[in-house]
Amino acid sequence: MTAPVDALSPVRAELLRSARASADAVRDRARADAEETLRSARATAEAVLARARDLGSAEGAAGAARERVRAVQDAWAAELAARAEVYAALRAAVHAGVRRGFTEDASLRSRCAQAARKLLGPQARVTAASQGGVTAEVPGRRVDLSADALADRALDRLGARAEALWEPA
Repeated sequence: MTAPVDALSPVRAELLRSARASADAVRDRARADAEETLRSARATAEAVLARARDLGSAEGAAGAARERVRAVQDAWAAELAARAEVYAALRAAVHAGVRRGFTEDASLRSRCAQAARKLLGPQARVTAASQGGVTAEVPGRRVDLSADALADRALDRLGARAEALWEPA
């Protein structure tokens, strides 16, 4: 695919602003949820460890080791589940925001169609996408400027920065 089309700069800027605002809200909720999940998991792990220490025998020590491993695994599983939930919520919010942008600004579809024709040429067959935006094709080439594809590209550009969603503040 070629370099971004200048005609989409305002659209891209608004989509990025909206996505960042949505991401900030989701990130704040995710951080609070992740911190609570980690506090709960740590409290559970501490309770399990205290119970194991009370056994005071070789069997207790072995049991404590198993419980520590299980607690760590449970905490990690809970954190991974929270991360997946946060990312899914972020993805849904970004998709909804981009779709809403296409609903609220009818000119976006025509601007996407113009951009597709600039990328593929005037002979491109442009089709409206059901959730907003367009797709365009010429033999051997295809451009997807649908709302969902644009949202996915915006999320993909987050790259490793998405990890900040579940990092402590």
